[in-house]
Amino acid sequence: MNAYFISGLGADKRIFAKLELDSQIEIIHVDWIQPLKNESLNSYAKRLSPIIDDSQPFILIGVSFGGMIAVEIAKILNPVCTIIISSTLFSDDLPFLYRLAGKLKLIKIAPSWLIKSSNQLTQNFFFGTKSNTEKKLLSMIIKDTDPKFLKWAIGSILSWENNQKPERLYHIHGSKDKILYSKNARPDFIINGGTHFMVYQHAEEISKIIMKLVMLPN
Repeated sequence: MNAYFISGLGADKRIFAKLELDSQIEIIHVDWIQPLKNESLNSYAKRLSPIIDDSQPFILIGVSFGGMIAVEIAKILNPVCTIIISSTLFSDDLPFLYRLAGKLKLIKIAPSWLIKSSNQLTQNFFFGTKSNTEKKLLSMIIKDTDPKFLKWAIGSILSWENNQKPERLYHIHGSKDKILYSKNARPDFIINGGTHFMVYQHAEEISKIIMKLVMLPN
C-alpha cells in the first residue's frame, strides 16, 4: 500500500525521519508545486492531487499545513484512510487570532523575508523543540523554506474554509501544541506532552497509532 506523506510549511521530509512503519507500506513524499497568484488552499490541493496514484489503495498522512492539504485531497479522492498530525480539520478550529488576521488580510502587507526571519528563540518556543538535534533540524527546515511559498501558505491557511470531515479521517494532536491549538477541536488521539514538533519527538507512539489505523501488524 502507498502512503503519501505531506509535510508542513517547510516541505521537508526530514520531519518524518523517525517514523517506523510496516515494510508493506511504500512511503512516498509529496513535493510542493508552485502556487498560483492568490490561489486558495483547496484549489492548490486539487492541482496537487494528480501526483497520487489512486488506481490502487493508498493512505494520506499530513503534518500541520500538510494535514490541511490532506483534508482537501481526501475530499476529492478516496484514500483508505487519512491521518492528520499536529493539524486542523475544520477551519473554524483555527485559533481566533489566526482567523481574525485572515479576515483583515494582514499577511498581504508583511514582507516575505520578515515572515521567515523570526528568531530561533521564538521558533523553538512555539514548535517545542528541546534537544540540540531537534533545534538544529528545525533551523535547517526553516532555512531551506522558500519565503514566497511560506507567505502564500500562511495566507491560504488564514483564509481557508472547511466544515467537512472526509470519511475515515483521523486526527492526532499534541496536548502542548502552541501553534495549532483549539478548545473546540476533538482529536481522535491526543499525545500527552506532544508539541507541534511531536511527529519527530514522539515518533514511536505516533508510528504505532498509524499502524493501528491502517490495520497492519506493528
